[in-house]
Amino acid sequence: MGIQKEVPTYDISISPSDLKKLRSDIWSDQMVQASLSFDNVIYDAEIGYRGAHIRKFPKKSFQCHFDEKRTIHLNAEYVDATLLRNKLSLDFFSSIGVLSPSTHYVNLVINEAYQGIYLQIESVDKHFLESRGRSYGPIWYAEDDDANFSLMSPIDYDVKQSFDDGYSRKEGHEKDDIFLKELIYKINTMSRSEFEKNIERYINIDKYLRWLSGVVCTQNFDGFIHNYALYRDTESGLFELIPWDFDATWGRDINGEELDYDYIPIKGYNTLTARVLDVPAFRKHYGRLLKNILNDQFTTEFLNPQIKGIHGMLRPYVLQDPYIKTFINAYDEEPQFIMNFIKSRNKYLRSQLSKLT
Repeated sequence: MGIQKEVPTYDISISPSDLKKLRSDIWSDQMVQASLSFDNVIYDAEIGYRGAHIRKFPKKSFQCHFDEKRTIHLNAEYVDATLLRNKLSLDFFSSIGVLSPSTHYVNLVINEAYQGIYLQIESVDKHFLESRGRSYGPIWYAEDDDANFSLMSPIDYDVKQSFDDGYSRKEGHEKDDIFLKELIYKINTMSRSEFEKNIERYINIDKYLRWLSGVVCTQNFDGFIHNYALYRDTESGLFELIPWDFDATWGRDINGEELDYDYIPIKGYNTLTARVLDVPAFRKHYGRLLKNILNDQFTTEFLNPQIKGIHGMLRPYVLQDPYIKTFINAYDEEPQFIMNFIKSRNKYLRSQLSKLT
């Protein structure tokens, strides 16, 4: 993927009363009326805060609806000193054959006040599917830890109230929820032999193992139980996972603190992963996929040009960003931190490949 050359500006206008309403409760999901201007076109829009723990930071993240229910997500990336971990992750998933949102950087202005440089993340919805020539199908967002492919909640260790706990449907119809419920039920109730014979009627195993490889390489702990969307292709009837919110990666946790390069094991976590890797043929396929990725995409040779290119392109904007310009030293140091993580993580995963034979 080429490095973005220009950074467009999104100019948002909100009435004083609506802006006051928006700022009165940062934890509310209420949207307010606004106008969005870019590329010399003005759109009627709605804007509101997005994210969970990130709402407490000075630089807010937003979601914006406009133009026949199109949605854009504007991520402040406040904890990420480089503003590139999320983008680097989602681009990496694309490079290894996983459905993944596109991203690019924008300048954000609200009521003529510059808010800084933002990462725009494509919404995973019908437009996402259309742009990739995929058939329309239901999409569920994994919203919390209950989206762990288990019958038990990891929060209170109790039986879930419903098989689809932890998910909210973004696309599709209520009747589609039966497919998700059946998937969770089958994952947890099929015998070992039944699972090996029948799971490929429900899940695209190759795509799942590519997704697993991406989560394991980038080391996103939360990626196993949320931070993904679940799409059911109506032509094949098979489920695929789509990564989302992958900023806690490349050697950092959700607070930006350092994680050891061997924090997440090669076999990952969650009920579905455990069951898939219990099947020798699937486990070997995962080993082959991961070995190829460690040779080709998860390398400093492949990723360094992207890291350096994004870093150099963004630096002038970071120096103007009112919220993060004082972090310029951290910004300049972080690319080398990421490179060191890639080297250490790659070496560690190679040492663990024998566990997949």
